[in-house]
Amino acid sequence: MTCLKDRYCKKDEHYMGLALAEASKAFDQGEFPVGCVIIFNNTLVASGSRRGTASLEKYPSEIYHAEIRALQNFENSIADRTDINIIPEKCTLYSTMEPCLMCFGAIILSGIKHIVYAFEDPMGGGTSCDLEQLSPLYRESDIRVVPHILRDESLELFARFFSKKDNAYWKNSLLEEYTLKQAKIVKSLLDETSK
Repeated sequence: MTCLKDRYCKKDEHYMGLALAEASKAFDQGEFPVGCVIIFNNTLVASGSRRGTASLEKYPSEIYHAEIRALQNFENSIADRTDINIIPEKCTLYSTMEPCLMCFGAIILSGIKHIVYAFEDPMGGGTSCDLEQLSPLYRESDIRVVPHILRDESLELFARFFSKKDNAYWKNSLLEEYTLKQAKIVKSLLDETSK
């Protein structure tokens, strides 16, 4: 990714680092390692990590995505914070994985106008949908999406998750196959540059 100004990229990397910390918490609890934070005026106002994927005995929940959990906390922050007046349109949402259609729609409806994500989701990513073909609510959302901030760090966490023997979530899926293939490519590039 080309940055217009280094300070914006450094700031995005810093906040994506906070999202990666949320993803690491999910990973440590056996969950799919997605983390999300919402930033307003350089202040963390909400965070969330993926839940509902750790149990092998239950059907995994497809509702408790990191972005949805962060948006729920965001709603509470707007209501509870008296020290700052949070303006959704001026917030940025950082996620370690490209939001799916459900999350992308919820982010748009929340009024947040800027999404930054780390790792693309070739199987379920929703940010590349053509909003021009949708109703005015979505078509006129004026949302901006920045991909691949700290992509390799996020990829490494997903590759570790998919490499675990006891993981059943999205086992043998396109996402698992793509992630593990991308991890091998990054590793071989790193090996070549270290020679």
